[in-house]
Amino acid sequence: MKYGFGIDLGGTTVKIAYFDETGKMLDKWEIPTVKDNGGAQILPDIAASIKQYMEKNAIAADSILGLGIGVPGPVDSKGVVNKCVNLGWGVFNITKELSDLTGFPVKAGNDANVAALGEFWKGGGQDCDNMIFATLGTGVGGGIIIEGKLLHGAHGAGAEIGHMVLNRNETEKCGCGKRGCVEQYCSATGIVMLAKRHLAAVEADSSLRALDNMTCKDIFDAGKAGDKVALEVLDQYYALLGEFLGSLCSVIDPEIVVLGGGVSKAGDILLRGVEPYFRKYVFHGVTAKFTLASLGNDAGAYGAFKLAVDAFGA
Repeated sequence: MKYGFGIDLGGTTVKIAYFDETGKMLDKWEIPTVKDNGGAQILPDIAASIKQYMEKNAIAADSILGLGIGVPGPVDSKGVVNKCVNLGWGVFNITKELSDLTGFPVKAGNDANVAALGEFWKGGGQDCDNMIFATLGTGVGGGIIIEGKLLHGAHGAGAEIGHMVLNRNETEKCGCGKRGCVEQYCSATGIVMLAKRHLAAVEADSSLRALDNMTCKDIFDAGKAGDKVALEVLDQYYALLGEFLGSLCSVIDPEIVVLGGGVSKAGDILLRGVEPYFRKYVFHGVTAKFTLASLGNDAGAYGAFKLAVDAFGA
C-alpha cells in the first residue's frame, strides 16, 4: 500500500491531509499561511510540516507515492503558477519547487478545480463521468469533469464559471473588472446585493429592513419564515442561478450538478428553488440532476491527492 498527501492552500490556512492510495483520509491538520515577503515561506512551511509529521509517525519515504496541491490561482499542465494575487506570488513552477523541498513528486492544480475533483472522486459526484461543481460562497467558483477528466484549460484557467456574463446591462463592476458576472448575483454576497436592491425598489414591510449587516443566511431564514420580500429576492436568485446553470449544462451535458459553498448550507430549499428555472433554460436533451456537496472543507485535500494518484499511482 502506498500513501501520500493532499494539500489545500488557502489565503489564511493550509489544510494538509494524509491518505492511503485508495483515497481513505487517515489524518488531517492545518498550518497558517504566512504571506509575508511575497509568500516566500509558504512552500518551505508546507514541506517542514510534512517532514515533521512523517518523522513523528515513523512514515518511510519510500511509502509515499507523491503530493498533490490546490492553489488559489491558475496553474498550467507543467505546474507553472500564473500569479496568486492573494498569496503575493508571481509566476513560477510550484511543482518543481515543492518537489525540491520535499523530495517527492508533486502535481498542482487550481483550488476550485481540485475541490471539484475531490467531490467527483469521494463526494457528491461519485459514480458519474460528467459533472459540474459550483461553489456558491463569497464568490462563485467551480470545476468541470468531462468524461472522467478534470477540465484544466490551455492556461490552467478552465472552469472560471463565476465570470461568465449573466447581465450585460450591469453598471457595477465585478471583482475581476468586468460587469454582470455570475459571481455578482449567484454568490452569497450576490444574494445580499439583490436583497438590498429589491428593498430599495419596493415599500413592503420586511424583517430584512431591520438588519444592519444582512447575510445570505438571514435572507433564507426570512424566506422560510414566510417574509414576502425575502421570498421575492430568493425567486430572483433562483431564476439567475437557474439561467446560469442551464446555459452551462447545455454546453457540458453533465449527469449531475453538485452545489457547494456557503449558500449550499440552505439545503434542499436551494435545490427545489433552482430546479424549475434550470429546466426552463436548459436544452431539452439535458437531464442533469442536482445534489449538494458532501465533503465540505475537505474537498480540496481529497482532490489534491487525487491529482497525485492519477499522476504517480500504479
